Amino acid sequence: MAGPARVRRLTDQEGQKLQQIMRRGSTSSVRYRRAMMLLASAGGNRVPVIAPLVQADEDTVHDVIHRFNEIGLACLAPQRAGGRPRLLSREDEDFVIRTATTGPTRLGQPFTRWSIRKLAAYLRKVHGRVIRIGREALRCLLRRRGITFQRTKTWKESPDPDRDAKLDRIEQVLDRFPDRVFAFDEFGPLGIRPTAGSCWAKQGKPNRLPATYRRTHGVTYFHGCYSVGDDRLWGVNRRRKGTANTLAALKSIRAARLDGAPIYIILDNLSAHTGADIRRWAKRNKVELCFTPTYASWANPIEAHFGPLRQFTLANSHHRSHPAQTQALHRYLRCRNTNARHPDVLTAQRKERARVRSEKGIRWGGRPLNTAA
Repeated sequence: MAGPARVRRLTDQEGQKLQQIMRRGSTSSVRYRRAMMLLASAGGNRVPVIAPLVQADEDTVHDVIHRFNEIGLACLAPQRAGGRPRLLSREDEDFVIRTATTGPTRLGQPFTRWSIRKLAAYLRKVHGRVIRIGREALRCLLRRRGITFQRTKTWKESPDPDRDAKLDRIEQVLDRFPDRVFAFDEFGPLGIRPTAGSCWAKQGKPNRLPATYRRTHGVTYFHGCYSVGDDRLWGVNRRRKGTANTLAALKSIRAARLDGAPIYIILDNLSAHTGADIRRWAKRNKVELCFTPTYASWANPIEAHFGPLRQFTLANSHHRSHPAQTQALHRYLRCRNTNARHPDVLTAQRKERARVRSEKGIRWGGRPLNTAA
């Protein structure tokens, strides 16, 4: 007659390993409970005593003890079954991903984007395939394959035939003559209305601005001028764009360089910038106009400075008139130019330049250059 089930004599390594599991715990509750069974049995406890100690059935304790006697500590690892058979093959999953990343209208559906429910319903009706997948399983599959729900974006490709030549010239003057490079552009339209923004406030009690429906003040445009070498921004507000106002701004740029040396002004292709009067004036006054390509205003250095101008003078504001708005704008410009050479500001600029330059193969924020050739 066979005796009661009991573990064989433990080796030193086995005893130390089981004690380590018991003292430090284990990420697996199965390993912890099985180690407890083995130590209890090694301490002379019988199976009827061990079973309530670990809250397990006596047959389970018997099985663990016999498995240990056969294969040692390998019995601690849970022997899990394969689970439910896969309902989708790898090819089916690839088909689901292709469908999710294809516009519904291209597949004959009367809507422009998929929801999880619509996508699952469409997959169940695909002719020639049986794709049965629940909404939660579909969501997990998309996440596992790196497909997320995102906003679409728009862009414009420049149709300018001289795009590369213009960008090359802008890069050249910025690298060789930074102290003689200036930038010009209009910022606006600037209306008189309460403009939402952001500020520090008590949680749940944001600052509020009144709504407005009657806007009788018209608009103005800030004609901005920027010196790349001095990092100085200035300008004036005008009621409209036009050749005369552009020429006045360009003359202020020419006056900023008193030694009469040739200068370079970067500006876009607005019709008010390309008139014959402006070209004749530029030729007489040693000014080279470096035009940005069509739909490529981001190549103008002044564009980066209009963002802070909007954020710190227009956002979260309620100007009563254009003169009040202009005064606020020029107060910010004076503060900005006074602190343009502050060490903290210069450090932030150097870090940003280093970050941009470290992006190998990226030109002017565009697509990677084709280096295969």
